[in-house]
Amino acid sequence: MPIDEKKVLEALSQVMDPDLNKDIVSLGFIKNLKIEGGAVAFDIELTTPACPVKDVMKAQAEKFVGELDGVKSVDITLTAQVRGQQAAEGPQMPEGIRHMIPVASGKGGVGKSTVSANLAIALAETGARVGLMDLDIYGPSIPTIMGISEPPRIENERILPVEKYGVKVVSMGFFLAEEQAVVWRGPMLVKMIDEFLGNVQWGELDYMIVDLPPGTGDIQLSLCQKIPLTGAVVVSTPQDVALKVAQKAISLFNTLKTPVLGIIENMSYYQCPSCGERDHIFGQDGAKQAAHRLGLPLLGELPLATRIREDADAGKPSVAADPKGASAEAFRAIASQMAAQVSIRVMS
Repeated sequence: MPIDEKKVLEALSQVMDPDLNKDIVSLGFIKNLKIEGGAVAFDIELTTPACPVKDVMKAQAEKFVGELDGVKSVDITLTAQVRGQQAAEGPQMPEGIRHMIPVASGKGGVGKSTVSANLAIALAETGARVGLMDLDIYGPSIPTIMGISEPPRIENERILPVEKYGVKVVSMGFFLAEEQAVVWRGPMLVKMIDEFLGNVQWGELDYMIVDLPPGTGDIQLSLCQKIPLTGAVVVSTPQDVALKVAQKAISLFNTLKTPVLGIIENMSYYQCPSCGERDHIFGQDGAKQAAHRLGLPLLGELPLATRIREDADAGKPSVAADPKGASAEAFRAIASQMAAQVSIRVMS
């Protein structure tokens, strides 16, 4: 009996996207379906190249189609098209940028900038077009963490972001002397945000990661009011005092009607390099319990590791410096979970 398109699609409708809770046929993921004799070929177009379950869905699709009578080969190509989400009314996303994801913390010292840089690089590795905007005005550490010393160029009176590790980067640190402090009131901060949003030639971006200053001040307020942010990510360490302050940041986003994509627990544990034993120096499962209590996803846990600090100080974040290391894999897993939460928001 000849193979027809209907049978192939029926087989593929058994493949579920576990994040979106729908099958890949009804989601419109199947593209360019071709049947030639016993050879079946098609694309699976995902909503993000960082999809955490893409290999599972590909394997299932190959299995279900391969079990059809008459099928001799199955050729599947995974592609991705990041779908944007524009507000129906009110403030709009800057042209060419599909998603803006601020990385926030209630307090300083939780590793938020290091997390931002590694997540941006991890997303870029998947083929996504990624920008990294450093809005931590009072302590702009992204240039140091990313190993960028040259300032951005100006072309046609617009700033060209510096590209490093496949990520387009802009930071206030590019425009300050190394030891110069920023002593600005609210209006100047708002003007700087406008400059970074409107006068930087970002081009087409799937994801813009925004490294925010700690706390709940003018920058957080202005950004939430100016842009229909896809969702914020909150970084915390496990101890109670850090989590209580992180919850204030979450409360701010809730008040401003900005979704929170999830919580990242940094410095979750220390793993002994000699024996492999884990020591939860700052407590255990604090962020997991807070996420459960607040009804938010726990996007992942990151170790307290000397290598992460050394890589950041050397200007080569761990995802790039030690791509096969455990820390790099942890950052990649979190980036995938974050991208999945973005897709859930777009597709829901």
